[in-house]
Amino acid sequence: MTTAGLAALLERFAQAVAARDTAGFAALFTPDGRYHDGFFGAHDGRDAIAAMLDRFYVGGEAFFWQFFDPAVGGHTGYARYVFSYRSRQPESAGQVIVFDGVAQLRLRDGLIAEYDEAFDRGIAFTQLGYETARIGKLLGRYSREFTASPRARAHLAARPAPPPRPGDA
Repeated sequence: MTTAGLAALLERFAQAVAARDTAGFAALFTPDGRYHDGFFGAHDGRDAIAAMLDRFYVGGEAFFWQFFDPAVGGHTGYARYVFSYRSRQPESAGQVIVFDGVAQLRLRDGLIAEYDEAFDRGIAFTQLGYETARIGKLLGRYSREFTASPRARAHLAARPAPPPRPGDA
């Protein structure tokens, strides 16, 4: 896929989310595609991905996703993004929640085989008006989910051991 192709795919991605077009959104993924959401976890297959997008609308509305600086290398694409929506959560109903992040996509046959993202969940939780204790509990849960993922385990296994610090026994 070219950079222009990725940009077009991400534009359709953003339009589908804004329009609550769950079927159109899921069709951007391969039949065995995976969407790993920073809040809702991993979802495999188009039906599960469509159901996950429906969950977005339980807690929010007026979704707006903008992707910037798409880049493609082989079968992997990246893009920075800014994502916003109007909250329906009791603590922040009506407030616009906004955060930025980076999307990583594994691409196959012009579709998304795997979508992953990195963003600061704490910023989103704070904007939602969650109490500090609740944020800590949620961040701990999401941290465990990330650490348990196959990609995270492989990353940690491949990471070289840090050199000993002076004074360590």
